[in-house]
Amino acid sequence: MTITATTEYEPLTESTAITLAQDLKFFKEGALLHCREIGDGNLNLVFHIRDENNTGIIIKQALPYAKVVGESWPLTLHRATIEGNYLKNAATLVPNLIPKVYYTNEALAITIMEDLSHLEIVRNGFLEGKNFPLLSKHIGEYLAKTLFYTSDFGLNQQDKKKLQQAFTNPELCKITEDLVFTDPFYESETNDYEPELLGSVEEIWNDAELKLEVAKLKYTFLTNGEALLHGDLHTGSIFASEIDTKVIDPEFAFFGPIGFDVGQFFANILLQAITRDDSQRASIISHLYQVWEGFTFTFSDLWKTESVEHFTQTPGYLDFFLKKVFTDAIGFAGCEVIRRTIGLAHVADLDTIQPYKRKISVKQQALLLGQTLIKNAANIRNIQDVESLLKNEIKGNE
Repeated sequence: MTITATTEYEPLTESTAITLAQDLKFFKEGALLHCREIGDGNLNLVFHIRDENNTGIIIKQALPYAKVVGESWPLTLHRATIEGNYLKNAATLVPNLIPKVYYTNEALAITIMEDLSHLEIVRNGFLEGKNFPLLSKHIGEYLAKTLFYTSDFGLNQQDKKKLQQAFTNPELCKITEDLVFTDPFYESETNDYEPELLGSVEEIWNDAELKLEVAKLKYTFLTNGEALLHGDLHTGSIFASEIDTKVIDPEFAFFGPIGFDVGQFFANILLQAITRDDSQRASIISHLYQVWEGFTFTFSDLWKTESVEHFTQTPGYLDFFLKKVFTDAIGFAGCEVIRRTIGLAHVADLDTIQPYKRKISVKQQALLLGQTLIKNAANIRNIQDVESLLKNEIKGNE
């Protein structure tokens, strides 16, 4: 695949991905290259190319439709540009916590980046009982820096408005608006759940108090352009090891409420926590404490030392803002827990539980947890309160 100024989009194959890598001279001439398509997500092709010395690159290409549904669900290829631009921006803020970007091509909807195959997807590691001791410290730093420096506190307001224009992402935002905030709370054809959950699902659909709180959260998501979000920060979008952490897949990036990215991470830790028995749960819950402590410590330090907004020196303003972020995050986490249980895109944390009867029981508990988080977000003060909810309401996991 020789790239020219008139090269048109076509989906890569393992063969053409190798040709592309050769044309762009990522490997020495004559290198023996091996390519494997490793994408396991819903929206993209991902090729891992390596030579005989095991030196590699990743080529990620957006598809013009959602893999999870097929060509009947078309999607913009512009999301690849969004992803590449997000990673380039993040490289100035948290270079140690994202993959290096080597090349982007808008026409082909590709991003070529650092090979992270020496690391492991966090969700997969959790399922194998691994813990990743520095994960949440790193994610707390990642959240604080990427969110502060793209907010009105860390970025000149005029520059922020210009940056917002570059990250207008309506089609992928629509996916979140529908799949996270709408469809799970109504009888929608996108929902996907076991027949044994129908009673619990109908309780959600008929809960007016719950739906009012979800409506408020959706409105916040739609209207609060506080900072540049990753937009899909779950444990399947993070590579890690004992010492390293790398955040990937920011194609959902847009300007939204800071609590959304925080809440997405909260939710996916909780989804793993509820699958553990009492003796194993503490190590997972510790990630909630660490990420919030890391986020608030770094964000507060930046607020005090790097802010461009005069009012950040006003007593009480920081505490007010962090409380707002936490409350939003709890509500958003509740929505994410529910949608990952009965919505279109599930998580292996729940779907791989055996035996089947236990899977149904844990999913019922997940739905209960999600509802409780949403309805009580304003009264949940800290991570200790979240842990108490787990102890009080998530029972019988053994």
